[in-house]
Amino acid sequence: MSKPPLSAPLTLRLPADVLADIERIAAASDRTRSWVIVRALRAYLAGEGSDILAIVKGREEIAAGDVHDMDDVIKEIEAIVNPKAA
Repeated sequence: MSKPPLSAPLTLRLPADVLADIERIAAASDRTRSWVIVRALRAYLAGEGSDILAIVKGREEIAAGDVHDMDDVIKEIEAIVNPKAA
């Protein structure tokens, strides 16, 4: 399996307690600090980061005019839920 392309090096200052935990995890798992940090960032991006990116995408769609009228959406939902009333 090939490795994904890497970015340029990134300088980062961490609180001492966070770095200590990262170093302990790296030592216990026989991994590098970078590996632990990348795993942590991926977990963040899959959770809270994903939510933020979805909001950004939604705002971009709204700015581009890619929207639906709420009344039309409600009518479509009502037609699906109660097709005889439509």
